[in-house]
Amino acid sequence: MRIKFALIMLTGMMLLGGAFAGAANADETGNQVFFRGGWAGMTSDRAGEAFTDTFGPAGIAGAGAPRNDGQSGYYVGAGLDLVLSKDVWGMMSKTWAIGEIGVEYKRFNSNTVIVPAATLASGAVVTNQVQITMLTVDVAPKIKFLEGNRLRPWLIPVGLDFHVISPPSNATTVLDIGVQFGAGLEYRLYKAFHVGLDGRYHVSTDQTQTSNSFGTVGGYVGISF
Repeated sequence: MRIKFALIMLTGMMLLGGAFAGAANADETGNQVFFRGGWAGMTSDRAGEAFTDTFGPAGIAGAGAPRNDGQSGYYVGAGLDLVLSKDVWGMMSKTWAIGEIGVEYKRFNSNTVIVPAATLASGAVVTNQVQITMLTVDVAPKIKFLEGNRLRPWLIPVGLDFHVISPPSNATTVLDIGVQFGAGLEYRLYKAFHVGLDGRYHVSTDQTQTSNSFGTVGGYVGISF
């Protein structure tokens, strides 16, 4: 619900973006380094796996064993926006085509559960916090509208994701690929400094035999160069 609400807000703000015209920064090339962060949520938890919670209540500890079933958490990331064309190769005036290269770390809510390797090695039940995390590297086209305005909406029609999950899946694999869709708003505060809102949904191909799709909503700070 949070993802849907944020995307609806972003869409509405994009439609109103033309009302916030302002002077363009003459020194700005459009290239940018940015730092992102906010809320992240998986569409499905990873409870009941060997390395996340030793199969939970169905595992070696039986009924009542804790499950690592958190689905929400946070993300932090950074990346580069590189301008490819300032008129989408002659198709749209005052509209930029940008190539994004980004990296993002996510930590989802994690519980204190039975640790499989330590339990098997000691012969006694050993518990500790097992963190559910994911690292994503993406390459995505970004369309940024309203050149010359302080407030500029943008969207990612589709981008390519590379994921690394932790802990490994039951198949002891960690690598996955997928696609992402996104939209946002960016406001130029002063000269090369920008702030923005960012909402994305990532669809994984589940190469790890786990469900790795997720969404993010957050903000970012950008510095153009």
